[in-house]
Amino acid sequence: MTKRLAEVAKKAGVSEATVSRVLNGRDGVSEATRASVLTALDVLGYERPTKLRGERARLVGLVLPELQNPIFPALAEVVTASLAQRGFTPALCARTIGGVPESDYVEMLLDHQVSGVIFAGGSYALADASHEHYRRLTDRGLPVVLVNAGVDELGFPRVSTDDAVAVEQAFGHLRSLGHERIGMVLGPEGHIPSRRKLAAMIQVAGWADDAWVERSSFSMEGARVAATKLIERGATGIICASDVLALGAIRAARRLGRSVPADVSVVGFDDSAFMTCTDPPLTTVRQPIETMGQSAVDILVSQIEEAGVLHDELLFEPELVVRGSTGRAPQ
Repeated sequence: MTKRLAEVAKKAGVSEATVSRVLNGRDGVSEATRASVLTALDVLGYERPTKLRGERARLVGLVLPELQNPIFPALAEVVTASLAQRGFTPALCARTIGGVPESDYVEMLLDHQVSGVIFAGGSYALADASHEHYRRLTDRGLPVVLVNAGVDELGFPRVSTDDAVAVEQAFGHLRSLGHERIGMVLGPEGHIPSRRKLAAMIQVAGWADDAWVERSSFSMEGARVAATKLIERGATGIICASDVLALGAIRAARRLGRSVPADVSVVGFDDSAFMTCTDPPLTTVRQPIETMGQSAVDILVSQIEEAGVLHDELLFEPELVVRGSTGRAPQ
């Protein structure tokens, strides 16, 4: 017990006597200090005293699909900083291959009495995935915000990049360079943001079908295989659903003996870290991650403080960043 008091006191930045007063429900402790002690208790994995378990901690879960794609650590940096400024402690939950599934993270966060959860790139974005764990959050009345497009029936507030505008910018750029055979490397068929990008491409390019589309898992090797098919089909321009997929497309071109951008131009999506350092530097459509992350926190905190729930999806306009992976179409 003494060791636990010391750990919680150190984590919360208060004395052991203050921790004892909070745990025993005594007066003489400010609400801010009390919240800090309870959050420290939750973060360290200790159970709250029975009489305090009904209260939510000032702890917010941030659930990410991975950390290998640089866009997700960038989002985490924005969200965690914004939460800290609002007096909340972030609990980062990042899934790994063969690791803890999203549904298990949800149960862990519920056990810790979190105040809310922000999801980015989770099962909500896959039409054919199980969404039962999200419904448990709805049943508990827990505030939730989703970053980027997901299935409509969940009903959570969403903060998204406008996929249609992203495709319009990428397609318009390639057409201005003289490309006519433009293909797309997208995520799985059930991936909602990829569906939106395809719908936009059909609109702006006047496609009658998806003959110039190849799908891939969000991996560089998967994208290499997909892009190889497009290049062998004659594509001189490729629009990709992420920067990682775009790097796979560049690798595909090189393995086929083609040059980027002299023979094949490639456009990514995200503008994640180090895309200026690739060879060639990647032309991409930049997601406004900082603005989106701050907006996600604002919407979540409004729900927590019962200031109202925004059910509409907020769409943020992306920005085309032209670098060295795109050039004039080959003659």
